[in-house]
Amino acid sequence: MNLIEESFQNKEEKKKKRTTKIILGVIIFLVIVIIAISGYLLYIKETTLRVMLNGQSNEKIKELLVFEEDDTIYVPIKEIASYLGYTSYNGEYTEKSESASKCYVQSENEVANFALGSNKIYKLDLTNTQASYEYAYTEKPVKAINGVLYASSEAIEKAFNVSFQYEQDKNRIYIYTMPYLIQSYSGTVLDYGYTKISETFANQKAILKDMLVVEKEDAKAVAVINVDGDVILEPKYDSITYLPNVGDFLVKTNEKVGILSKNGETKVQIMYDSIELMDSDAGLYVAEKDGKYGVLDFRGNIKIYIENDEVGMDISQFEQNNIKNKYILAGNLIPVRKGKLWGLYDKNGNKLVDFTYDNFGYVATSNKDALNLLVIPDYEVLVACKDKKYTLLNSSGKELFAGPVADDIYMTISGGQRHYYITVNDGTMDAEQYLKNIGIRPQETTNQTGNIANNNTINTNESNNVSNTNTNINNNNINTNTVVDNNAFQNTNTTVNNGQIQ
Repeated sequence: MNLIEESFQNKEEKKKKRTTKIILGVIIFLVIVIIAISGYLLYIKETTLRVMLNGQSNEKIKELLVFEEDDTIYVPIKEIASYLGYTSYNGEYTEKSESASKCYVQSENEVANFALGSNKIYKLDLTNTQASYEYAYTEKPVKAINGVLYASSEAIEKAFNVSFQYEQDKNRIYIYTMPYLIQSYSGTVLDYGYTKISETFANQKAILKDMLVVEKEDAKAVAVINVDGDVILEPKYDSITYLPNVGDFLVKTNEKVGILSKNGETKVQIMYDSIELMDSDAGLYVAEKDGKYGVLDFRGNIKIYIENDEVGMDISQFEQNNIKNKYILAGNLIPVRKGKLWGLYDKNGNKLVDFTYDNFGYVATSNKDALNLLVIPDYEVLVACKDKKYTLLNSSGKELFAGPVADDIYMTISGGQRHYYITVNDGTMDAEQYLKNIGIRPQETTNQTGNIANNNTINTNESNNVSNTNTNINNNNINTNTVVDNNAFQNTNTTVNNGQIQ
């Protein structure tokens, strides 16, 4: 091989090496690009919001969510209901209507009521026929977005009995329904030495607080454990009932009941025949012992002595009144019966009215248009009866006209609206107008505008039931000439002096 051929060969080899380096460089670059793109796509995938319902991704729920600037998540109540095992309706459970400002959701076991602008959710346990409404509060109220009612994720948790968790660092929302959680832990309790999780609906709610009410040997021994298997209440009680609104447990042994905390602390001694939650806000229980009834606070202190024949009203005959708590009426009054007569206490256990009245509430008999009436809710007044005559009591137990003198105090419903009437000496007046005349305003109005000032003249013309009404208020003396349309009250002069109907 001569020098020319050797030189040419060296050039070709160098050229091939350069080409190989370029190709390798391109390949390495492409690999880096592919890795970068894959990493970016993975990052996008991992940081894009995902909603997981019972462990499965759910794009439809994701589309429903509305994020506020403060990171509050709002969800349309009726739309999400079907995903969580509930049906939804307009109006209230006890007052079905097409009102768009209220709605309720219902499962096999429970009902939850929502109202526009309210942060209070009323709930009713359908599995307990003796239960009154209980309620849950939320930080943010129900709001309307494009004419649809939305609730915060906190409200969704409490109303639908779900776990709703938003992990912002992962941009993940995890929603677990109570039936799913119960099923998930059903096998685990076997490993802890128990037979099953309690099937009582109230007890199953304990799982939302990481607790389990469990049974041994076909419910012959009941205990409470946490989800890690640690014992909270020993399996030595005949029965245990979780009180979701309180967070404590009603326990029964040797036919006596008491209240224990989730830490095992005795709050109410196990010495009563029955205990029922009266009101979680007031922190009160109704207790029975030896056939007598009284009221305890959440620490077991006696607020009303256990010496009465009845505490609370049978509200089944006042279904149209939409009363949610049979124990506390007109916002503050606890009706108590001793013998044949009724009295009233307040939520602090103070006696407001001695055992004077034959009953509370009006039961319609002769007037075919009249409906039974126990309270006029917006004004927080109670109907009281003595010797077949009626009066109204305010939330302090004070009579709003001297003595029971009314023949009837009743309610009608027309066009979906409730109307209240007082009949005296064959003359009928609008009860709400009467209450306004003596200076009592609806609760929402009173809170916003305060009380009516005296020494003013008010001219009123109300088109629904009361017309041609002139009321002069002067130093609390009221002279009223009222003519009511619809033939309810014709040419009757009613004089009211110092709150007394004459």
